[in-house]
Amino acid sequence: MYVKTTRHPDLPPPLSEVGVLGWLRKNLFSSWLNSLTTLAAAGLLLAALPPILNWGLFSANWIGQTKDACLPPQGNPDGACWVFIRVRFDLLMYGFYPLAERWRVVLTFLLLVGLGGPLILSTLLPFRERIKQSLLLLLPLAVAAYSLVFHGILPGLAALGLLLVPELLGRAFKRKLLPPAMPPWLRQAVFIGVPILVWFVVSRAMQSLDPGAAGPMALAAGSLAFLIFALSGRSVTSWRFALLFTLYPCAAYLLLLGGGLGLPLVETDRWGGMFLTLVIAGIGIAVSLPVGILLALGRRSRMPVIKALCVSFIEFVRGVPLISVLFMVSVMLPLTLPQGVHFDKLLRALIGVSLFYAAYMAEVVRGGLQAIPKGQYEAAEALGLRYWKSMRLIILPQALRLVIPGITNTFLGLLKDTTLVAVINLMDILGILKSALADSNWLGYTKEAYVFAGLAFWLLCFALSRYSMHLERRLKTDR
Repeated sequence: MYVKTTRHPDLPPPLSEVGVLGWLRKNLFSSWLNSLTTLAAAGLLLAALPPILNWGLFSANWIGQTKDACLPPQGNPDGACWVFIRVRFDLLMYGFYPLAERWRVVLTFLLLVGLGGPLILSTLLPFRERIKQSLLLLLPLAVAAYSLVFHGILPGLAALGLLLVPELLGRAFKRKLLPPAMPPWLRQAVFIGVPILVWFVVSRAMQSLDPGAAGPMALAAGSLAFLIFALSGRSVTSWRFALLFTLYPCAAYLLLLGGGLGLPLVETDRWGGMFLTLVIAGIGIAVSLPVGILLALGRRSRMPVIKALCVSFIEFVRGVPLISVLFMVSVMLPLTLPQGVHFDKLLRALIGVSLFYAAYMAEVVRGGLQAIPKGQYEAAEALGLRYWKSMRLIILPQALRLVIPGITNTFLGLLKDTTLVAVINLMDILGILKSALADSNWLGYTKEAYVFAGLAFWLLCFALSRYSMHLERRLKTDR
């Protein structure tokens, strides 16, 4: 009898189980029903894609300045006329914002990228190991360099200062600015006194530069709010968050609206296009989430008055369509204001959109709060934590992690519903497209206009959705 004493070498897996064939067999042809569905989908794609690609890419007209470039003998009438979009591209992006002042819109966007980009990059796990702190520092520097080269010294220095402040302060003060051994009464005095002193100095300095302007006062107020957050910050990320939600909105307000520090005033009636869409969506998202969290906590409050107010607001807003809310804040709100008090139309629309989606966000967050086991609340009480501290440290982090898909869904709905502001005569990207289609020189290009708008919204929504899925995987919401 022969007994083999050596281990037989491992054989490679069958070719049908690995590579492309293995993937196809496992995912597309694992059963007869799966195979039939795959073949039906492939047939549908083969029937639909060639004419779409031929119209949108291969036979499309790209070059020219007038409608004649899309008509025989110069162009192909069977293809899309993207010349219409190219000629109107600036109008679609900036609306009627003055041509000479559009650098302010670009600079505001670049500042947002410089401040918020490193925060997003730091959450991308596949790139996190490769992206060192030096790269996170290079992104703000690149934005500042662009501002210096293309927009002059003053905008460049302003961008450089705004973007480098959190990085430099965070690296210089890795620990809390105030020593832990400081007496509580002295700590509270510093928290209150230092921001007020800085606000006073900054506001006086700004008023001496440009008296009577709202922008400098906004920057001074932003400095006040920034210091309140920053005094207790520890890391570069906390400094960056503090700056992004305090000073940046004030700087963006000053840049976009103008009227101070030598910047010409650009009324909001001239804002439009994708720029206006992003402004409404960004402010709506930034306001609706914290307000929604407060409403959700108020609805679960043990205080009857607070609970009744929150429930009434949520149920009332959820019971009416967004168009009605926009009409109410646009028409009814000015009637309730004292004589001489005037709210800008865009500001009224922002209030309406933010409050409307705050009600929906409150219900999403309430679902997450109800999913937290009662033991977590009891554990927080056993640790001696007060209500707001237990919410901030224990309950809300778990609740928000559970409802990331719902929060993202609400954000996507808000982004798409920004097109409804057209009913109160705000010219978002769809409003600009409609006005462009009414031009007698460009009649008949409705398909190109709506395909372009659809692609723009799809790209924004798809990017937001993919980032949400990435956060879900990183935070392991399925555990």
